[in-house]
Amino acid sequence: MKSDLFSSEHMAQPATAPGMTLQNAKSIKYAVDGEMHARQGSMIAFRGDLQFERKGQGLGGMLKRAVTGEGLALMAVRGRGEAWFAHEAANCFVVEMEQGDVLTVNGRNVLCFDATLSYEIKTVKGAGMTGGGLFNSVFSGHGKLGLMCDGHPIVIPVTADQPVYVDTDAVVGWSRQLSTTLHRSQSVGSMVRGGSGEAVQLMLQGEGFVIVRPSELKPEKTAN
Repeated sequence: MKSDLFSSEHMAQPATAPGMTLQNAKSIKYAVDGEMHARQGSMIAFRGDLQFERKGQGLGGMLKRAVTGEGLALMAVRGRGEAWFAHEAANCFVVEMEQGDVLTVNGRNVLCFDATLSYEIKTVKGAGMTGGGLFNSVFSGHGKLGLMCDGHPIVIPVTADQPVYVDTDAVVGWSRQLSTTLHRSQSVGSMVRGGSGEAVQLMLQGEGFVIVRPSELKPEKTAN
């Protein structure tokens, strides 16, 4: 049987070492040798001796069935084998974190992560109960974090003399050094979202970076 489908670009190869790698632009491969964590429902294939467990409480003081403003729920994956993760064909990225690194991420952009990373849900300071920044996932420690994003993300540097204003539905995450406050702009409101009135952005100040996706939040599908 011959086809471009069977080229090395698409063929899954056995892992050479445990851990997380990009399978392609739309999926992440994880060679499990022990334990890792992933978004519930994101596993698209696996091979080997793996168990998938939904958790309602903490696991070792770290893993929670964490529900954010976007409804992120986590599962533990244990054993030895390989698993592939993806979500609605979103673009995937692997972030390598070192000890001392802290990254705040919108829950809807979390796909999977090493069990060595610490994880907690925090209210975004200054965001109150408005927009997409209700509760975000804060990751710290040493390990890899798998993120996903609709389209190709934009990483915008933030400097002390120039804050960055981000649509709360478009923000993916930001570095630890930044402070956040809610910014309301009446003038911008007349030009976005059908001119419905006052627009709300998340203002980020300090030294660091913010990650933005090139699309706004899609309405969640409701079950019949």
